[in-house]
Amino acid sequence: MVSPTSASRPRPALARPLDLTYPSNRAAALGTLATVAVARARGRPWPDALGTGAAAFLAWATARELDPDHPVTANAALAVAAAATLPDRPVGLRPLLGAVAVLSGLRLTAGTTGQSTTRTDLVALLTQALLAAGTGAPVAAAVAGAAPLLTPQDRSAVPLMGALLPAFTHAHAGSWRGALLSAAALPLAGTLTAPEAVGSACDRAPRTVRAAEVQRTRQVAVLALAAGLVARQSRGLLPLAAACLTVAARRAGADLKTE
Repeated sequence: MVSPTSASRPRPALARPLDLTYPSNRAAALGTLATVAVARARGRPWPDALGTGAAAFLAWATARELDPDHPVTANAALAVAAAATLPDRPVGLRPLLGAVAVLSGLRLTAGTTGQSTTRTDLVALLTQALLAAGTGAPVAAAVAGAAPLLTPQDRSAVPLMGALLPAFTHAHAGSWRGALLSAAALPLAGTLTAPEAVGSACDRAPRTVRAAEVQRTRQVAVLALAAGLVARQSRGLLPLAAACLTVAARRAGADLKTE
């Protein structure tokens, strides 16, 4: 039985469990496991194999925030990220800290859970921003750090510290495959960020995801890709690039069908 205190306690806006009753979620879990298995079969040690699988999963999860109505784009993003990461040199789990920070920042901006920002969310965002900064990914840190400033529920400036501190970080995490994906996605920025109706329900709120917030999230994603390409931080942004590319391709394909 749930106590009145715990029942009224606000739930974090960043928490979005993987519900395996949905086919797309099962596809994500199986695709991630398959990516890890292929990486191991190619001789990668466990940390690198797990990092490869995690990068593919993060691409899927990021695409779900950018395109909540179309799970197929998330499945495609997973495949694109896996294909781009498997042949790359081993990197382990370190570059994924930036990708996690990006995912959290975009999730809060998109408002897909329907929950207001809590103190737990702010602490998590600041922590992720600082960790991303420490691995040489200030662009990813900025996405997480500035997210509360872009949401109508909470405009606290505390996590912005995580976006400012990376200015003192000089390490880079480049990847020619990540750069290639970013370069392929950016010409489709106009298609990706054009207004589009959204009909998906929020995870934990009796309303649909707001189209304006999804559009703002896509705009942030494009800016992050462009900044990461210029700053040579494309390795940590590879999942984001894969997600942007597949969502933009889906929208471009839909536009062709309507012509």
